[in-house]
Amino acid sequence: MRFLGITIPDNKRLEIGLTALYGVGYSRAHKILDEAKIDYSTKPKDVSVENENAIRKAIEKFKLEGDLRREVSGNIKRLKDIGSYRGTRHSKGLPVRGQNSRTNSRTRRGNVRKTMGTGRRKLEKT
Repeated sequence: MRFLGITIPDNKRLEIGLTALYGVGYSRAHKILDEAKIDYSTKPKDVSVENENAIRKAIEKFKLEGDLRREVSGNIKRLKDIGSYRGTRHSKGLPVRGQNSRTNSRTRRGNVRKTMGTGRRKLEKT
């Protein structure tokens, strides 16, 4: 089963499989399945053609995958262009939402740890 060019895993429940789409999380997957009137625990391999078309129709109402990625990157580009604080944080690769960056923020800055020390060597006992 494919939606928007993404293959939904056949062995997982539909509510989990739909989260493979960018922009679909757990709650949005539930909304889509409620609108299509399909049980959450149904496996994608057991879905009929009519139900698949109902899911497709429900998915079309949301902005997902390529369109959503384009919108998000456009928003970030706009922040960078106007020179806002958030835009400069995005361009420097630092946390955007006010987190502490002295000790944490490893995912944004990369995992290059620099060990801090006193700067002098340990004395050896002889």
